[in-house]
Amino acid sequence: MEAILSVWNSVMTLPERVPILVYVYLVAGFVLLIKGADWFVDGASAVAKLLKVPSVVIGLTIVAMGTSAPEAAVSITAGLSGSNEIAISNVIGSNLFNLLMVIGICAAIKAFATDMEILKRDMPVNIGATILLLLFLLDGKISRIEGGLFLLALIVYLVFVVRITLKNRKAQINAEQEDTEEKEGKKLTIPMIILCIIGGLISIVWGGDLVVDNAQRIALSFGMSPMLVGLTIVAVGTSLPELVTSIVASRKGESGLALGNAVGSCLFNILFILGLSSVLSPIIPTGASVIESITDTAILAGISILMLIFSATGKKVSRVEGIIYVCIYAAYMAFAILRCYVF
Repeated sequence: MEAILSVWNSVMTLPERVPILVYVYLVAGFVLLIKGADWFVDGASAVAKLLKVPSVVIGLTIVAMGTSAPEAAVSITAGLSGSNEIAISNVIGSNLFNLLMVIGICAAIKAFATDMEILKRDMPVNIGATILLLLFLLDGKISRIEGGLFLLALIVYLVFVVRITLKNRKAQINAEQEDTEEKEGKKLTIPMIILCIIGGLISIVWGGDLVVDNAQRIALSFGMSPMLVGLTIVAVGTSLPELVTSIVASRKGESGLALGNAVGSCLFNILFILGLSSVLSPIIPTGASVIESITDTAILAGISILMLIFSATGKKVSRVEGIIYVCIYAAYMAFAILRCYVF
């Protein structure tokens, strides 16, 4: 009871005065994220159809990398400036948000079938990357060599995905040709596709930046620790592009792109963002953040394994499973807040 009261008093403590313009920028950031994600999904889907590439591959590569741009900017900048707690907690928190909230909310809105390529290839790779991160953190740091191994693993993964895509491209072209007369959708010209992708990506990055910067100012005014800010405000803020993009894609019937975007972003966050960040400057958490990072990564690995099991059951992600994912995330957030203010 005393612990709960302690947390309540800490949260309810009046923050220092924050200019009203900060809240205006926060709302503007959300608007840019939503519209940018809409444009980006249209452009990415058009590219997939134009190149006869499955939308799931676009989700795992172009969309995943594009929507992970805010995480990359935040973590790399934080790492170079010595804010290691934010650099690593941002990635761990973002991955938890991607797996539990992005996929969970999409499934809660509308159940979708599990793409077999993601189930057999990408989810196991994501589990492997998360376990590798856990092993690297056991000595209390991510060195330049370990970061280089992350980047090498990303290159091998992308080469493998591209090779499989090129191998299956002929079958995809035939399937597309058979469905051409049956399906008529909105067709974009090449200039419009370029405009949608570039304009959408700029809006996503700009909107994510506005949301993170201003939400962080508001959160810090409440006295939150850098580790908690990284796991919550910054992680959620930088993951909003994935959430909005996946919801928009799911509502448009692109469930493969939605699921691929979430899983691909998790892989990209660990292998590229932490890889590049630690190559530029070794990530060395300090104090209690070392144990917290190890604990959170272990939780992330467990959730990744649980999601693989759930996705394999019935070969779909049901609405009930989506609600369970959201509840697990809410429970984790409660744990993170209690840990910060009580322990």
